[in-house]
Amino acid sequence: MAEPDIFYILGNRVRRDLLSHLTCTECYFSFLSSKVSVSSTAVAKHLKIMEREGILKSYEREGPFIGPARKYYDIAIAKTYVVTITPNVFWYRGIDLGEEPVKEIHIKLPEKEPKKLEEMILTFLTLSDELEKVLKALQSIESRRDRLMAMIKDTYLKEIGDMTQLAILHYVLLNGSATVEELSDRLNLKEREVLQKASELDRFVPLRIKDSIITIDNERLRAKLGGGNAGED
Repeated sequence: MAEPDIFYILGNRVRRDLLSHLTCTECYFSFLSSKVSVSSTAVAKHLKIMEREGILKSYEREGPFIGPARKYYDIAIAKTYVVTITPNVFWYRGIDLGEEPVKEIHIKLPEKEPKKLEEMILTFLTLSDELEKVLKALQSIESRRDRLMAMIKDTYLKEIGDMTQLAILHYVLLNGSATVEELSDRLNLKEREVLQKASELDRFVPLRIKDSIITIDNERLRAKLGGGNAGED
């Protein structure tokens, strides 16, 4: 299958919101429709576009109750996209996160600015080679973050079991922070309900909730781990 037109896909806010929800949990159609502020007909159109482009895949599964099987959607790719846009350069690359991670990367940048045209071209080519090393490092980091997020979601649902708390944790981890208003809009909850769920989440994952902004409390998290290094295999 050809490379998906990622700029076209991400150029629409509704499609971005749908993808964001799908990274938190598997979703059936009516659940997705309830999470975005457009009609179910529009949601169906956006899902069809992303499935056609190879971004999503769909499947049917029996529910826990008597009734027709539900149609679920899942993200079908695992890639990082890097783009540069300047007055002199337009360049982008899709990086497959399924490849073997690189263990060690050494970056060496030229120290002197070239004077002659030939030197400029050679320096540009040298920097392009160094860029490839950076992209390999990014690939390794994002592959690891992807695996860790899958582990976090699976562990939280098994040990805690609250999907709304997990959705808050997922959003804060990916974005660094979140306002109560953002989460209220995203989760279709009242702001007081978001604060209540965040307070419940704080029992398991230390949070800092200040001026309606929610972040992970790194200091309390490290203290909870006894000051050890997180993330060791």
